[in-house]
Amino acid sequence: MMENLPVLIVICPLMGAMLCPIICYFNRNVGKWLTSAAMTASLIMSVMQLARIMKYGEIHYWFGNWKPPYGIEFALDSLNGVIVVLICIMGLISTIYSMPFFDGFSRFKTAGYYSILSLLVTGLLGMSSTGDVFNLYVFLEITSLSGYTLIAMGGDKGALSAFRYLLIGTIGASFYLLGVAFIYGETGTLNMADMAGLVGPVLGSGTTMVAMVFFVVGFGIKMALFPLHGWQPAAYTNAHPGAAPVIAGIMGKVPAYAMLRFFYFVFNANKELVGDFMLVIGTMAAAGMIYGSIKALQQKDMRSMLAYSSIAQMGYIGIGIAMGDLYGLIGAVLHIIVHSFMKGGLFFCVGAIQYKYGATRLGQLGQLHKQMPKTVAVMVLCSLSMVGIPPLAGFFSKWDLAIGAATAGEYIYIAVLVVSSLLNAIYFFRMFEHIFMDAEPAREEIHPELKGELPWRMMLPIIICGVGVVVLGVCNVWFVNVLSSVIMGVTQ
Repeated sequence: MMENLPVLIVICPLMGAMLCPIICYFNRNVGKWLTSAAMTASLIMSVMQLARIMKYGEIHYWFGNWKPPYGIEFALDSLNGVIVVLICIMGLISTIYSMPFFDGFSRFKTAGYYSILSLLVTGLLGMSSTGDVFNLYVFLEITSLSGYTLIAMGGDKGALSAFRYLLIGTIGASFYLLGVAFIYGETGTLNMADMAGLVGPVLGSGTTMVAMVFFVVGFGIKMALFPLHGWQPAAYTNAHPGAAPVIAGIMGKVPAYAMLRFFYFVFNANKELVGDFMLVIGTMAAAGMIYGSIKALQQKDMRSMLAYSSIAQMGYIGIGIAMGDLYGLIGAVLHIIVHSFMKGGLFFCVGAIQYKYGATRLGQLGQLHKQMPKTVAVMVLCSLSMVGIPPLAGFFSKWDLAIGAATAGEYIYIAVLVVSSLLNAIYFFRMFEHIFMDAEPAREEIHPELKGELPWRMMLPIIICGVGVVVLGVCNVWFVNVLSSVIMGVTQ
């Protein structure tokens, strides 16, 4: 079984997606818990897989026992092993969190939602695990189609936002596929490891340069890197509140990981050329950090504020990738991980407030800490981590990014980091001001039958994110050690 872990991790949520409609037809509650069980199985196996990687090294799974480059390969090291665990955690807690939203809904709508959510997780896991560039496109499309549907389930505005994302996302996927076609024409292979060994002599050719430009545009659109972010604010704001945490928390991070994987593991034979592309990516990312923070400061709706904040946070990941040194790349990967818990936790909290009171505007938060103390406590924790207050997780990823910028001599990135963090502090402390200082508005509970602050199925994911923000900060050294060995190999 151990040698089959890479594919079993992906198959479990896929099977959950296939079986959920059948089970929901007879009992929708059993169908919901079936998808949770599938996610739990994937999480357990992903932890086993990471432990195996740390003990024995990389894992390679060949489909049909066809050896690459002729067959499709799943290739896992400590870098994507950690990403796979992260996806499984966010997928599982989002599945549990969504359950109260569908209490009382028809079995058909329940089955549709949970099947699509499982497909989203399947696509993300496949993108993270595959060692084949075309196979990555297949999983990218599964992820995108699932994301469009979950956003459309947010109502009329969600449907419009999903249509916009569909148009822009299709352009992004097309750019990526064209890049694959060009690079395949130059190397004659689709396997990433094989391509890395063959691409060196042709890295200066016009065809390869065009392919690399297409990869930057394709991944940039999918990760909402400024100025390719046009689809993102409305999509995050109007997505179904049960799915928003996994969409905002992890869906944009996997394309960022894929960009890192391509430029530093496939194209790294020509460091000078990669450096030129990284200068462009770093400029886009730094501009996005300032733009996203300023736009977040202007918002009156919590969901919109968090959506624009995500543009800035993606900029943090972008400048880490652009630096190309050990600390910069570690900071980028750490920020992928910690931002999933920070932003996922904040969207969980906002969704909980929306579930209980139907409130999403900052002016409706007055004295909320008296009615929802645990939720507000996690909001404060995640917000302080976003600002970069030690010893929370956000501080350490920003610290590594700052060290990486200093090491690379990119002091402009340090200045942008400081300015963006100060702007983060302003809009998050403004949210605290509304919560703790405003008079209590007339809020009416949508679910008066609810005993306690929230259903436990909603409170559990919120608490997990709060604990995760603390644990990732306290155990920061362990994560750095796990990631440094594989990243060190491409920075030397």
